[in-house]
Amino acid sequence: MASLVAYDDSDSEAEPEPVESLNAAGQMKDTPGVAKLCGQDFAPGILDVTERGPQPTKPGPEALSSLCEGPSGGRLPLVQLGRGDHRSCPSQRLQWPRQEPAVTFPTSEPPHSSLWTSHTPAGHVPLAAARFRGAKLPWDTCNFPELAFCLQDKSGVTGENGNSCQKKRCEDSVIPYTPKRLRQLQAVKTDTAPSAGEEPQGPSVGCAPGPALLRVAPRVSEFIRPYLDSQYKETKIPRNVLFHLRGHGGPVNSIQWCPVLSYSHMLLSASMDKTFKVWDAVDLGRCLQTYALHTEAVRAARWSPCGQRILSGGFDFALHLTDLETGTQLFRGQSDFRITALKFHPKDHNLFVCGGFSSGIKAWDVRTGKVVRGYKATVQQTLDILFLQEGSEFLSSTDASSRDSADRTIIAWDFRTSAKISNQIFHERYTCPSLTLHPREPVFLAQTNGNYLALFSAVWPYRMSRRRRYEGHKVEGYSVGCECSPDGDLLVTGSADGRVLLYSFRTASRARTLQGHTQACVGTTFHPVLPSVLATCSWEGDVKVWH
Repeated sequence: MASLVAYDDSDSEAEPEPVESLNAAGQMKDTPGVAKLCGQDFAPGILDVTERGPQPTKPGPEALSSLCEGPSGGRLPLVQLGRGDHRSCPSQRLQWPRQEPAVTFPTSEPPHSSLWTSHTPAGHVPLAAARFRGAKLPWDTCNFPELAFCLQDKSGVTGENGNSCQKKRCEDSVIPYTPKRLRQLQAVKTDTAPSAGEEPQGPSVGCAPGPALLRVAPRVSEFIRPYLDSQYKETKIPRNVLFHLRGHGGPVNSIQWCPVLSYSHMLLSASMDKTFKVWDAVDLGRCLQTYALHTEAVRAARWSPCGQRILSGGFDFALHLTDLETGTQLFRGQSDFRITALKFHPKDHNLFVCGGFSSGIKAWDVRTGKVVRGYKATVQQTLDILFLQEGSEFLSSTDASSRDSADRTIIAWDFRTSAKISNQIFHERYTCPSLTLHPREPVFLAQTNGNYLALFSAVWPYRMSRRRRYEGHKVEGYSVGCECSPDGDLLVTGSADGRVLLYSFRTASRARTLQGHTQACVGTTFHPVLPSVLATCSWEGDVKVWH
């Protein structure tokens, strides 16, 4: 039988083959660096199928038998290539014997499933023909669907292990496409499955570089959905604890509900344990995500007005703007002071102001990552920041106090010009660790270290009310927060002894006292949609949701 491999420098098919290369059995002699081709020796290199002139006939059964049966009688792969360079032997051609009957396979021994493809469509083009122009199979592949094979992998020559690409290309091997979001959600659920007796916690996001993964996918809570289309009428006084959220390893400095009403089941908490967390505080009562982006305590963390980003700042001088859904860092800034207060501009959400252990306040633009304005005052620390008049003005409370204390305790600024509007607002000898704005009336309230809440007008000249004062709680040097209910009828504040106090805004009388925490309660906030849900945080590191 004639050899299947012709070493020829031309494209002629009639040139005789070298007889001296065959042994007595009709096979090629073994030479170093020669690969096996269906029981035959073949020099290294990429197979280059000769271009067709007239249509050749198909190999007969005897030719197939000699090709696909080894010395022991076992079946051999149809094609097995060795590693080689296509450019090293450009003249090597593979020629099949002509004028033979059609091929028929024995029914007792079907082809190997990993080397043969089934159900090949009539218009199927082999991979070799697609990779090399002009390369065509010398028989009709429509009549031989079982003889389709792969000559190259993605690297262009052979696989990484030196063998040729032999991929299964049948319908049974097709893996259904799974969307990236679904795959990442499944990975997060697998990683966050709590063990027995362990508090359910969300996955942690750190500063290590790498591909961004899906973190928290916003959704609409089933408990909140009925209240979205109805107006908030009256706030009911909470009585019982709905969820007791544990997971922080240090004091919780602040908490805030997501400002987007549809996603307001999510609660943000910042802690001294160098992390901030996002909780499902309405449906599940568990941590959705933990962000470990800071190297020191996180003193302030705020939702962006769009509800898709979180701005955080801490004692490590760092600022981070994190995308909630992907966990990527959209903005990173480095301040020159420890940060204690952050607020987004109510109109331009690309701007925010930050203050801390410094005499000045800075306004940043997240688009450029630079400071756009500075506000200087003769103080040592900024405690809180509050925007007024739709962002044209803002207030800053400082730690300045003296015997007369007629200036610098609360300062009103013009946001655009950086000019002081007034520094003669609070005339008593106490600092104000937190400020809050009334949702319906042009007034704001200031928490004072004199163990009372003071009421001020939100328009110039920002006069303080002498008739109304909310007393009964303790501050004692803690940064105790305060807030009004969405309807404006109730006022809630924490206390240094762990209590939670609710006042009637109109009469300044105490409506209820909740024995909330064993240590100082430093943060309180009403839910923006649900009329009777209240969240509180404490210095012991826990968060409670009241109903």
